[in-house]
Parts: sequence; structure tokens; C-alpha cells
Amino acid sequence: MADLIATSPAQGHLPLARGSVTLTEAELAPITSVAPFRGREAEVSAALEAAMRAGLPAPNRTTGKAGARAVSTGPGEALVLGVAVAPEGAAVTDQSDAWVHLALEGAGARDVLARLTSVDLREGVFKRGHAARTLLFHVPVTLIRAGKDRWEILAPRSMAKTVLHDLSEAMIGVAARAG
Repeated sequence: MADLIATSPAQGHLPLARGSVTLTEAELAPITSVAPFRGREAEVSAALEAAMRAGLPAPNRTTGKAGARAVSTGPGEALVLGVAVAPEGAAVTDQSDAWVHLALEGAGARDVLARLTSVDLREGVFKRGHAARTLLFHVPVTLIRAGKDRWEILAPRSMAKTVLHDLSEAMIGVAARAG
């Protein structure tokens, strides 16, 4: 019987560099969906705070830091990235194999994303620590502002090649305009 070998959905396709922008796969880590039961939000947030020094995020926000972060995915829901958690009082699902986790970095990263999403990405509107469930061209993603010129993208694993293609094409367009 053959042994199964875990592979990344982006394996063999990354890293990409076009102009001042790079696209890499963010560190592979546990991804856990956490949805507190009604009336248990404070308890679950406290349990996350104890486990990873970051509680449940407000809507469209993140808490924590790279390596242990919670990302709002809707009212009363979050994805916890980087650390396995199982707080009492919540529906918890391991989502580690369901997503491709990408990092888009560089001075033109915002311009690349602006070609693919209708979210207002301006510095004063979509600040570090903000998150949005949106479409990237036609793929549903979670977009995270992780730094001044760093954006993270969580896309469904089944759509990884499509997202990589769309980002690559947008990166080429932005690089051509800069040159």
C-alpha cells in the first residue's frame, strides 16, 4: 500500500516575482474554524486569549500576530491560523486542508489586488489587522491586511490554481505599468 504524502495546493507554482511584487505561500499551519454557541462568545474569546494571546476578533478584523492569529469570517465566526485550538462552548472544525494560504508582498501589492477585487484597499480604509470576505476576480476569499505592503489571501484549496493564475496575470499587468 502506498503512503499518502501531504502536498500544498500551490506546490510547484510558487514563489512568483513580478516587478516589485512577490507571491508566496504563507507558512503552512493549522487552520481551525471557531463558531461560539449563542451566549458563549465571551467564554470562547477568553479561552482563545489563554491559548494564543488573542481573543475573538470584531467583524472584519484580526487579532493576534503571524503564527497565532484569529480572522473574522462572519458574525460570531473566526478562522484561527497557526495554532490548533478547541475551546469549550464553540463549534470547532479543522479546516487545515481546505485552504491555500498566500502572501502577496511588495510596493505594488495593493495595485495587484485592486485589479481583482472591489474592496476599498486604501491605506486609511483597509488598515493593518483588517480582514474581508470578498471575491478575488470570481473566487471567494478572505483577504487580510498583514502589513504595510503585505496582504494574505485564504482561498479554497479547490480554486488554488485559478487564484494563482489571476494573481500572476494581475502582477504582470502592474509590473508592465511600472516599467
